[in-house]
Amino acid sequence: MDMPDPDATQSAARPFAPPRRISLHTTDAAQFRHELRHYFESTFDCYESLFRTLACDAAWYEPPITLRHPLIFYYGHTATFFVNKLLLTRLIDTRIDPQLESIFAVGVDEMSWDDLDDRHYDWPTVAAVQAYRDKVRALVVRLIEHAPLTLPVDWDNPWWTIIMGVEHERIHLETSSVLIRQQRLDYVRPQPEWPACRDAGPAPANALVAVPAGHVELDKSFDSARYGWDNEYEHHAADVPAFQAARLLVSNGEFMEFVTAGGYADDSWWDEEGRNWKHYAKATHPTFWVPDGNGWRLRLMTQEVPMPWNWPVAVNDLEARAFCAWKAAQSGMPVRLPTEDEWQRILAVSGWQYSAEQPADANLYLEHWASSCPVDRFQHGAFCDVVGNAWQWTQTPTYPFEGFRTHPIYDDFTTPTFDGQHDILKGGSWIACGNEAEPESRYAFRRHFFQHAGFRYIVSDTTPSAPPSRYETDGLVSQYIEFHYGPEYFGVANFPQALAGLAAAAVGNGPRHTALDLGCAVGRASFELARHFDHVMGVDFSARFIDQGVLLARGDSLRYTIADEGELVEYRAVKLAELGLQAVAHKVAFSQGDACNLKPQFTGYDFILAANLIDRLYDPAKFLHAVHERLNIGGILMITSPYTWLVEHTPREKWLGGFKKDGESWFTRDALKALLSAHFEAVGEPREVPFVIRETRHKYQHTLSEVTLWKRQR
Repeated sequence: MDMPDPDATQSAARPFAPPRRISLHTTDAAQFRHELRHYFESTFDCYESLFRTLACDAAWYEPPITLRHPLIFYYGHTATFFVNKLLLTRLIDTRIDPQLESIFAVGVDEMSWDDLDDRHYDWPTVAAVQAYRDKVRALVVRLIEHAPLTLPVDWDNPWWTIIMGVEHERIHLETSSVLIRQQRLDYVRPQPEWPACRDAGPAPANALVAVPAGHVELDKSFDSARYGWDNEYEHHAADVPAFQAARLLVSNGEFMEFVTAGGYADDSWWDEEGRNWKHYAKATHPTFWVPDGNGWRLRLMTQEVPMPWNWPVAVNDLEARAFCAWKAAQSGMPVRLPTEDEWQRILAVSGWQYSAEQPADANLYLEHWASSCPVDRFQHGAFCDVVGNAWQWTQTPTYPFEGFRTHPIYDDFTTPTFDGQHDILKGGSWIACGNEAEPESRYAFRRHFFQHAGFRYIVSDTTPSAPPSRYETDGLVSQYIEFHYGPEYFGVANFPQALAGLAAAAVGNGPRHTALDLGCAVGRASFELARHFDHVMGVDFSARFIDQGVLLARGDSLRYTIADEGELVEYRAVKLAELGLQAVAHKVAFSQGDACNLKPQFTGYDFILAANLIDRLYDPAKFLHAVHERLNIGGILMITSPYTWLVEHTPREKWLGGFKKDGESWFTRDALKALLSAHFEAVGEPREVPFVIRETRHKYQHTLSEVTLWKRQR
C-alpha cells in the first residue's frame, strides 16, 4: 500500500481471527472439548500466520531492538509454555524436547530502557522450531480430545492450564506484532491475511466530554465464566469525582501540534524518567513516525504509508505524559492521563457493552484490520474508541486488588510488576483478542515500553495518589525473607550463613572462582557465598523469590510483613549493608531456572550448593544424574535436605528414599551414594545442621537438614 484510499472504508475479511471468548461454564463435555480445540488451534494458526510476515532468515535472528530477544525465541516460547505448565499440573509427565524447552523457557524482557543484554544464544533453526511447534500442537490436541475432564473448568482445574496457554499465546501475538513493527523494513513483507486499514485523512477536532462523579466497583470471582489473570480477581471499589475526558484518542494530527511546538526539545514538559529516556533514545518524534522530506510517513507492522493524521498516535507512557504537561500549559487546564478508575467511569458513561451476536463495534479482536483506523470511526456513546484501536495509557501503577493471590502454576505473571514502575493500559488494540480485549483485564508495562498504545487525556482538578503497588505481603515469600534475613531464634544460627561457612571449609585451598546456588530462594546464601567466591550465580524456579535478591543487590531496602497473630502482622525491613553484605553484592547475579532442566550456560563452577532442594524437585534423580556437568573436576557439591518427601512436590515414584526397597528400608542417603558414585566421591561424614522458620509469633518450625559433601572425580 503506497497511498491509503479514503474511500476504502469497509473492513477487510478476517477469516482467521480466533474466537473472542470461551465459556468456562459449559456443562457439555463434548461441546467444551470442541470449543476449546477450536480456541486453541485458531490461536496457534493465527500466531504462526503472524510470523509469515518475516521476509528472511535474518529477521528471525537479529533482535528488532537491543532490549529483547530475537523473534525466533518468541516463536518457540509460546509452545514451550504449554509443555512447562502441563508438566506442573501433571497432565503430561514427559518433555517433548528438553534442549529447546530450556532455551525457550524464560524470556528476560527489558526492564530498564538502558538494560542491554549482550549474551550470545545458539538459536535453533526455524525448521526445528516449527517441527517442535507441530509436536506441541499434536500434544495439546490429543489432551483436549482424550484427557479426563471435569466440568466446569475453574482456577484449580488442571484444564485451566490449556486455556492459560492459549491466552498466553494471544498476549505474545500482540507483543510479537510490536516487535515485527520495530524490525527492519526490508526484513518484513505484507501478507494478504494481515491487511492495513486504507481509510486516512486529516485529523478530526477533539473535544471534552463531561463525566459525572460515580462509583466504580469491580468484583470478578474465581468461579467466573471468563478466564482471567491473577490481578483481575476479587474486589475493588472506588468513588470517582467528576472530570472531563477527551472525546477521541489523541490522533497523529493532534500530537503533531506538540512535535511542531518543540515538545521533544523542551525538557520542561518531561518528568525525570521521561527526560532520561528521551535523551538516551535521542527521541525527537514518535518512534513509528518516519521523516519524509518535509512530511511524514507512518511505520505499520510490515510497511510504511503516508501519515494517516486521523489515526491514534502510538507512543509510550512517557511521551503521553509529556504531551499532557504541554497541553495543560497551552490550555490553562489541569490536563493529565486518566487513572484506571477514571477509565472505568468513561466506559460506564459510554454505554459500550460486549455483544456475542454482533460484529465487533470496535477495532478489536482482529475482526477489522491489522492496523489502527481513524479515531472517529467507532462511536461509543459520546466517545469514540473507548475500547479497541489502540491501548490507552493510564497513570495508575499496577497493584493487587483486595484478596489477590497468585496462581500456583504461574506465580510470577503479575507480581514482578508490583514495583511502581509498570503502568496499566486499558481498552485493547486492534490485535487484542481473548482476555486482552476484556474491559476487566489489567495489563501493565514499563513506561518506556512500546505497545500498540496511545492515550486519551482528561481534565480534572483532583490529583490522585498512586495506590500501594509494591507486593511484599505474600506469605511464603515473606516467610523466606524472614528465614534468610531475619533474626536468629532459640540460639540456632542463620542457616544460609552456616552453609556458606561449611562451603568455605570444604573448598579449603581449592579454586574459589565461581559458585552456583541452586534453589537460592531469596538469596541470602548467594550473598554469603560471595564472601568466599569471586562470582556467584543464584538460580531459582520462582521469579518472586529471586526478585527479592535483585532488589537487595542494588542496595534497596527490602520491606516485608510477617504474621504475628490472626490478622495482625509485623512490619520489617532489611538491607544488605546492615548484614555486612553490600560490599560483595556486585559479585552476585540471579537468574530464573529449572534445576532439572538448566540452560547450557550454567556450567564451569568450582562449588555448587543445593540447599533443601532435592525433596522439592519433580525429578530429583534427573538433577543428580546431570549435576556433574555443571561442576569442574575437583569441584565440591553440597547437598542439604531434611528429606521431607511430599507428593505435592515430587511424584511418589520419583522419591529418592523414605520407603521399602527389596524388603529393606531405603533412605535418601543410600540413593545419593548410588546416583552420584559414577562421578563423585563423598567428602567426610554427613552432618546435621538445624534451622528455624518462624510461622507466627508463637509458632516455629525447628528442622534438621542433613549436609553431605561430594567432590567431582571424573
